[in-house]
Amino acid sequence: MASTSTIYLVTTLDTKGQEIVYIKNILDLKSLNCKIIDVSTQSHQFNHLATITAETVASYHPDGKQAVFCGDRGKAIVAMAEAFKLFLMTQNDVEAILGLGGSGGTALITPAMQSLAVGIPKLMVSTMASGDISGYIGASDIAMMYSVTDIAGINVISRKVLTNAANFIAGSILFKTQDTIEDKPAIGLTMFGVTTKCVQSVSTKLNGQYDCLVFHATGSGGKAMEKLADSHLLHGVLDITTTEVCDYLFGGVLACDEDRFGAIARSQVPYIGSCGALDMVNFASPDTIPQKYQDRLFYPHNPQVTLMRTTPEENQKMANWIANKLNQCQGYVTFIIPEGGFSALDIEGGAFWSPKANQAFIDEFEKTFIQTQKRKLIKTPYHINSPQFCNLIINEFTKIMK
Repeated sequence: MASTSTIYLVTTLDTKGQEIVYIKNILDLKSLNCKIIDVSTQSHQFNHLATITAETVASYHPDGKQAVFCGDRGKAIVAMAEAFKLFLMTQNDVEAILGLGGSGGTALITPAMQSLAVGIPKLMVSTMASGDISGYIGASDIAMMYSVTDIAGINVISRKVLTNAANFIAGSILFKTQDTIEDKPAIGLTMFGVTTKCVQSVSTKLNGQYDCLVFHATGSGGKAMEKLADSHLLHGVLDITTTEVCDYLFGGVLACDEDRFGAIARSQVPYIGSCGALDMVNFASPDTIPQKYQDRLFYPHNPQVTLMRTTPEENQKMANWIANKLNQCQGYVTFIIPEGGFSALDIEGGAFWSPKANQAFIDEFEKTFIQTQKRKLIKTPYHINSPQFCNLIINEFTKIMK
């Protein structure tokens, strides 16, 4: 029986037509439905191979297809990437997607892949897959396969790689299993080493009712959590550790991006936030610390991680930034400030204990955060890792989930 699934095969047919047809032929033998999507930015002579032509994809660009077929390769790739992403968002039959490309094709195809929901199989066969691929993957579940040789014809090496790629994507469809266990509602929690005690306590107490997904607040961790929120795979968020904002605003190595908290606003997922590890900026080894910070207070977490204590001025800036982001949220939002300290280091007698710095955050947040019927601020005298704070988190989360 033929499958009703649709696998999108995406490439630039002007340079990779032979290779994508080779993959399609393998999938045809397995009775899998495929569409070849052409994202070429130059020649249109391969339209006969495409299910969806480059002209069709390009027409999804806000400025029309002329923005793609502009004669400038760099601008054309950026424009086609935008057009393809918008095109893909309108399609409702994507069961899996396989991309094939060099540097330009990979940069063009993967942004659209990132926009697909987590769980849809995504494979990018690329000449770029042997280096730093974080920019291509983002917070998505894209699998990257290194092409070994350039993608330039069918030969003894490419035949093996492309066959494996075809079988990889076929297997994701043909051997997809249906869960027999009824899933508990999934919730996302953010954690850092210095907030572990709190997050572990909260997740342990909630684990009977929820599937607790804990994300390490390393920049990519927050992005991954928000990707799941955008995909409507989370029923609630306990964003206890918002430290990625420190690194974003002050040049640390574990930074979020400008869109942090954006998924909370877009999805309106019930949200509890707090100040976990907002007392520190992360750098690598001491020799990597920017010169402008040389006279600051540091704590050596390990030889490759150096923590810098935030100042009152920096805390004020963070509070303003976070509050303004949360003001855009229309769902249930509760932000809880632990006045007794933001991390394991920010405790009386600890290396980063600074009531003045924390108070600067509290004052600015109170001034900027707009409370409504659904959006509220709670201050508590307890430390973030205290049992009392953990219980407060759970109680407030229970309220907004009713």
